[in-house]
Amino acid sequence: MTTDYDGYQHTVYARGRALLPEAAQAWTAAFQRWAPAGTAIVLDLGSGTGRFTPVLAEACKPCQVYGVEPSDRMRAIAERDATHPAVRYLAGSATDIPLPDGSCDLVLLFLVLQHVTDKPAAAAEIRRVLRPGGRLLIRSTFPDRMPVLRWHRYFPGAPAVERRMFPTLQETMDVFGLPLVALDTVRERFAPSLRAYAARLELRAISTFEHLSDAEIEAGFTALRADAAAETDPVPVEEDSDLLVLQHDPPGPDPAKQRPDWW
Repeated sequence: MTTDYDGYQHTVYARGRALLPEAAQAWTAAFQRWAPAGTAIVLDLGSGTGRFTPVLAEACKPCQVYGVEPSDRMRAIAERDATHPAVRYLAGSATDIPLPDGSCDLVLLFLVLQHVTDKPAAAAEIRRVLRPGGRLLIRSTFPDRMPVLRWHRYFPGAPAVERRMFPTLQETMDVFGLPLVALDTVRERFAPSLRAYAARLELRAISTFEHLSDAEIEAGFTALRADAAAETDPVPVEEDSDLLVLQHDPPGPDPAKQRPDWW
């Protein structure tokens, strides 16, 4: 299942998937928790509109962060709206990363793996750019750990779509062939109320919507709007997200290595 981010998605993604300050804080803490000592070069692979690229720059500073994104239109939005002195955006993909061998201390794949057609080739390319001892962080939805998400209650066909879309935890670990460091859980706030949550979902910035029928989408939003309108005591919408942490062995002899001359 592939998504054309140069089509509809680039027009709504930044608004529909914007990070609340609480979410940015939670992910900053997670990135700091798992970044190797001496992290100097970070790759945000499939960086999209730059949701997490500046967050990585702040979490791992001082460092250089490269956001690599195949969609020209998504990348253009990042270059315009997600700037940071330590961030540079590059054209590329999971199977064609424009960085040297062993150059990255940390690689992030945030809800990207499900869009990669040739996962073994992508895994080999990621291993190529990771330095020995570098780490790979994968934020994904694992079908064998399928969470009960708030929006799934209104669109009951979504979990089945996502089970087909996402690789399982074991499949993910097998394709990368890297030792497990941790399977972390990050609590993320998506909206301050159900009304705000509904407004975000109405933008359909979740690619799963592209695989649901018009009838299910219409029925789901009708029910969601009714519940949002009836909410008298707003409660933030929060969900737990899995973060898989893998490491490129063997560890390097000097984790606090000097930056390469191309940095």
